[in-house]
Amino acid sequence: MDIDSRTKRLLPWLVAIAFFMQTLDGSILNTALPRMAADLGERPLQMQNVVVAYLLTVALLIPASGWLADRFGTQRVFIAAIALFSLGSLLCALSPNLRLLVAARVVQGVGGALLLPVGRLAMLRAIPKGELLSVLAFVAVPGLLGPLVGPTLGGWIVQVATWHWVFLINLPVGAAGIVLAARYMPDLRGPLYEFDARGFGLFSAGLVLVTLALQGLGERAIGAATSLLMLVLGVAAMAAYWLHAVRIERPLFSPTLFRIPTFAVGVTGNLFSRIGSGAMPFLMPLFLQLALGYSPADAGMSLIPTAVGAMLSKSFAAPLIRRVGYRRVLGTNTLLVGGMIASFSLVGPALPHGVLLLWLGVFGVVNSLQFTAMNTLTLGDLGRADASGGNGLLSVVMQLSMSLGVAAAASLLTAFGGSGQPPGSAAILHAFHATFVSVGSVSAASALIFMQLRSDERPEHAEPSAVEEG
Repeated sequence: MDIDSRTKRLLPWLVAIAFFMQTLDGSILNTALPRMAADLGERPLQMQNVVVAYLLTVALLIPASGWLADRFGTQRVFIAAIALFSLGSLLCALSPNLRLLVAARVVQGVGGALLLPVGRLAMLRAIPKGELLSVLAFVAVPGLLGPLVGPTLGGWIVQVATWHWVFLINLPVGAAGIVLAARYMPDLRGPLYEFDARGFGLFSAGLVLVTLALQGLGERAIGAATSLLMLVLGVAAMAAYWLHAVRIERPLFSPTLFRIPTFAVGVTGNLFSRIGSGAMPFLMPLFLQLALGYSPADAGMSLIPTAVGAMLSKSFAAPLIRRVGYRRVLGTNTLLVGGMIASFSLVGPALPHGVLLLWLGVFGVVNSLQFTAMNTLTLGDLGRADASGGNGLLSVVMQLSMSLGVAAAASLLTAFGGSGQPPGSAAILHAFHATFVSVGSVSAASALIFMQLRSDERPEHAEPSAVEEG
């Protein structure tokens, strides 16, 4: 299919807007959670389900995005994704209780799972290879702007209006996106192939059961026996998927990917190190508001240095990785990320605000460097045949790890006695401090995975500055 020059020029803008809408939604919500909990009559820590439901839904449906685009065309699927994301946003705003809000977030997650993968796929097929690197770098920018704008906007919205507007602001953007997609999103299709429905079912069942089991063990909401049973069944489903995958020609994710040493180390390290990093966007806004007494707007403003630090790291991440090597950067920086997360256990009401802002800025630098190094390590040695499956599995692992991080953080806060404590009390401050140390320790321990790299080992085809943090 021939793509006209106007479509080639506007397609990256369309995908960038969709990416911005998605990243803005994720970052704007966390600052608003305490106010939402109060309005819905829930404890703030129970609001983790609102975050986990979205992340887990995205993780489940990413593997199907490529097949859906090939089967129904990129234009139809992209428009459907925006429509579902917008519908989910509307349902979230109309939800009168936590249960319906979680269900609405699942609808939103279905759209979110398709937005970026299908948009990126359309660009890969429509943009000439010589222009692709600069286009992908352009589309990655909203991924940094969303976390910069989101926390502040979310805090301001719940102070001057109601939390419902956190979701309602997606509607005009979504409407504009549908109109633009109908005009400028090319309707591209790839060769049809048989979707691995059995593998998808086993893999999805394993993800859901393991996540809910770990969440249930922490919250003690469904009983230890039920949680342990779900954990065993989840592990069995994942084992069954693995046995299934080695027996068919085109599995959902091929086990042969793990024969690539850099991919095996990178994707495994991603899974564990992102548990701590994934917990922070959930933990920090709650910590600032519930433990330190910040208003939602002040909490959102305080998180700006983290996003600014992430942007600054882009200026030196690539040359540093090339000069020092992946083993040294990841081995050292993973310890720094874990140590920085744990170090927030030293933050109390008496700490000067300027010192806290500097602290958060430094965390943003090391955290962004970690993402850049991990992702290029993971994807750099994938050939053409493995690129789609490897990129899809990395995307699933990133979403799964973030959902596990949120679930683990909420469970730890409950276990350390933070649930039901009044804001500003010594008990809730202690619970947050102990949780920071715990999730930081998990991230730091993943340095052992990256130390399995040889000192001179690096991907042959990766360019660190060209990979999204995602």
